[in-house]
Amino acid sequence: MATRFFRLILILQFLFLFIPRITAEPLLFLSTELSPINEADKMRRVILKDFQGEVDFQPYDDREAFNRLVVDATRDPKRPCLIGALHGDFVALQRKGALASVDNVWPRLKEREFIKSFIRLGKIGQDHYYFVPWMQATYIMAANRSALKYLPKGADLNSLTYDQLEEWAANMYEAAGEAMLGFPAGEKGLMHRFLQGYLYPSYTGNTLRKFRSPEAEEMWQSFRELWRYVNPRCLTFSRMDQPLLTGEVWVAWDHTARLMDAFEQRPDDYVAFPAPSGPKGRGFMVVLAGLGLPKNSSPAAAVDLIEYLTRPEVQIVTLASVGFFPVVQTGAMGELPAGLEIIKEAVAKQADSKDALPSMLPVGLGAKGKDFNLVYKGAFSKIVLRGRDIHSVLDIQAEKLRQIILQTRAPCWPPDKKSDGPCPVE
Repeated sequence: MATRFFRLILILQFLFLFIPRITAEPLLFLSTELSPINEADKMRRVILKDFQGEVDFQPYDDREAFNRLVVDATRDPKRPCLIGALHGDFVALQRKGALASVDNVWPRLKEREFIKSFIRLGKIGQDHYYFVPWMQATYIMAANRSALKYLPKGADLNSLTYDQLEEWAANMYEAAGEAMLGFPAGEKGLMHRFLQGYLYPSYTGNTLRKFRSPEAEEMWQSFRELWRYVNPRCLTFSRMDQPLLTGEVWVAWDHTARLMDAFEQRPDDYVAFPAPSGPKGRGFMVVLAGLGLPKNSSPAAAVDLIEYLTRPEVQIVTLASVGFFPVVQTGAMGELPAGLEIIKEAVAKQADSKDALPSMLPVGLGAKGKDFNLVYKGAFSKIVLRGRDIHSVLDIQAEKLRQIILQTRAPCWPPDKKSDGPCPVE
């Protein structure tokens, strides 16, 4: 009897030790980034391949759905959860009280050499850090090498101006008999980011404050003239790598990740270069993604994944897989694929240009982010596509923009100078 009882105790101890590991839920990784099917697949199969743990990676395009899921995660303290999102998303979530501080995570990362300005952005408010930098990206220009012979005389590809881009586009139009310049102006394209982070800063030095200024009117007039040389099919393009590959466009602007296929498939055929400059400088947008923790959730597995994803070697894998660039010093990066090396060099030249004017993605807009983007898209549609009066359109769109900022009480973000309260739309 005693022997049977002892065996029963051993069996129960065995079950106690091993059943929790068998039934434990995988780490839920909620992300606003890497949502395209090919990027999500590379995240699951390539980037996370060597992580010692099970991860349920769930990316979302829909910010409202993402925010709801993060808030839900705060009510389930037993479920491990990690958040991957952009800087502005973390600001909105922190305002909702949905984030835990990551102050205690930093000792695990003391060997990492993060870009210091990115670390500072994780300090939302005055006292605590709410995300660890994860990866960065930007938007650049790309061109088929065959188009370079049509560059304006004396133009430097790495210090191009918008006036020179228009002349180049006109030369290509004359040679090809059709418009060969491209922007991703389709339904899921990122045309609004070009307007917010490239065109407006380059001509006005601002994204918000000078929305309806005389400088903005000059900008829209110039861009309307440039659009004569943009392929009309761009209104259906959501990304520019395929139009480059098919030859529908010769020169294009887009997110680095959305140009990757062209450079991966035919690196010898394409060049990458910085966006053009305007009267105020070379406006360009930095996209910074971070890693954070929902309030009250179980942090151990999530912190392990933060440590893993910020390792220099994993940062390099991320770059090679999905085109997002490191946020830590990686030292000698080794031999990168030729196409990726071309893009990497263009990103560096854009950031290091003498007239660089970097801007951030919108901050603090929460669920109003889509409405904010629609203001810029609306101005583009009415002014450029429909030929409406610029001054009148900007008056109407500026009032919509002002209401969004007042409702969200969003302060200014770079390149606009800081504001004590809601960012003024002048």
